[in-house]
Amino acid sequence: MNKFKIFGIALIASVSISHAQDINQAKKAIDAEKFEEAKSILKSIIQTKPSNGTASFILGNIYLTQSVEDSASIYFQKGLTGNEGAKLNYIGLGQMDLEKSDLAAAQAKFALATKDMRKKDVEEYVYIARAYMNVSKPDYKSAIATLNRAVVNNPLDAQVQLALGDAYYGDSKQNEAYVAYRNAFQADNSLLRAKMQLGVLLKGAKSYDEALKAYNEVIAINPNYGPVYRELAETYYKIARNKPSKAPENLKTAIGYYEKYMSLTDYSIHSRMRRADFLILVKDYAALEVEANKMKELDKVNPRIFRYLGYSAYENGNIDVAINSLETFTSNPANKIIAKDFLYLGLAKIKKGTSADGLSIDPVAFNAGFADIKKAIDMEPLAVEDLNEIGKKLFTQKLYKEAASIFELGTANVDSKNYLDDNVYLGLALYYANNKKDVKPDPIALQKADDAFAKVLVASPTYYEAYLFRARTNSLLDNDPLTIKFYDAYVAAVTEKGAEELAKPAVTKKVIESYNTIGASYANTDKVKAIEYFNKTLTIDPTNAYATASLKTLK
Repeated sequence: MNKFKIFGIALIASVSISHAQDINQAKKAIDAEKFEEAKSILKSIIQTKPSNGTASFILGNIYLTQSVEDSASIYFQKGLTGNEGAKLNYIGLGQMDLEKSDLAAAQAKFALATKDMRKKDVEEYVYIARAYMNVSKPDYKSAIATLNRAVVNNPLDAQVQLALGDAYYGDSKQNEAYVAYRNAFQADNSLLRAKMQLGVLLKGAKSYDEALKAYNEVIAINPNYGPVYRELAETYYKIARNKPSKAPENLKTAIGYYEKYMSLTDYSIHSRMRRADFLILVKDYAALEVEANKMKELDKVNPRIFRYLGYSAYENGNIDVAINSLETFTSNPANKIIAKDFLYLGLAKIKKGTSADGLSIDPVAFNAGFADIKKAIDMEPLAVEDLNEIGKKLFTQKLYKEAASIFELGTANVDSKNYLDDNVYLGLALYYANNKKDVKPDPIALQKADDAFAKVLVASPTYYEAYLFRARTNSLLDNDPLTIKFYDAYVAAVTEKGAEELAKPAVTKKVIESYNTIGASYANTDKVKAIEYFNKTLTIDPTNAYATASLKTLK
């Protein structure tokens, strides 16, 4: 009888040790971004021992990472009933509260998780800190404050230092992050992520060669550590952007490293979606569309797949698929919608309404698309930076009214990198839209054009073409004083540049235009001035028919 009792106790101890080992294996798999492998291990533990709250918590966290909130909630709730690590599940539920912007509810759950903690315990603090960091609107300062509580009791804990590094990095405190990552690796030299993150910091500082060196040091320790190849890929992408002359070569290297990363993962939906995000960066939309369709077959739950389908379909000319995919994605408020989703949807609707020859756009389609574009900008004001090339394309198609609508969005944001360029094109688009024989000039639109050119001259006083177009715009407005003022300003600006500038045929033509228009503007109010300017034209071009005829009329 006693023999069986002893045996039973020994068996329970053996199972507990096994589960602890399995959880550590799951954690290693998560660190290596082998999420499906980790899920399989954790589900096996839970099946064997349903009361293992730690396993439920870690599994729920994976589902949160993969944006499968329903499954995450199920495992957190299940974990609360466990005997081991049950309180950790309050942290998972607290993170879900943070995602809903319910800070009070989250903090109440975090308090339950930390109640009756032993002095040397730090795990709860680490997970709470990561909850603050892993939501869509991270609170890095709260994460740091939480981790500092852990540091007091266990300053040398590697996971605490790693989490501190991530929190400082997120809070743009690079020096503090470097120290924390270094401390983490010194405390546990098997913690390759800490070593890798030193390279990530260097990448952020644009010290690309040093970053590559740091990654290669990780590979020297463990050539099968997958995440380092993803970082290599993303670093080579940065290098490609920094060195346009070698961009194709570096982008090819980047894609190769990403494929290496994928080969060392278990092709979980999480890693595949991260690769999809990378394909968007490198603008490989053909590969993205193939991958998105494969993911759709594998995973009909994660809605982000429709984002990838929408983006890639638009770029590849499959407009109906783009609209349907993005409408499916954006119509569900539970999805984590970003500005770019509405931007692509709007562009797809406009493209759908554009004629085959590109010379006209159905007004209903344009307005529908424009409304979605405005939604994107409302979400993220700097999304206007993605519109500049779209506006220019419309401009080259001579769709001036539509182009002006796009550029006007850009001019509303002084922080946009395209602010000056957007104002130039807004003015031009409005001017050309109203400088047509069959169009009655719109004074409101023309005033907007004049205001745009005025902003250009404030930002770039040497851009003398703006004087010319202010003059032309005010001429359409029949504002003779301002027409004269800005034509004179244009002539003065190009004259100041010297004889070589004035001798350029295009400039000469514009100077003649200036003198003739000024002369015409004075014709009804100051004949002496009118004659003076027409004579200036004849000094440059003695055979100018308009100046000659105007002088005859004035005499």
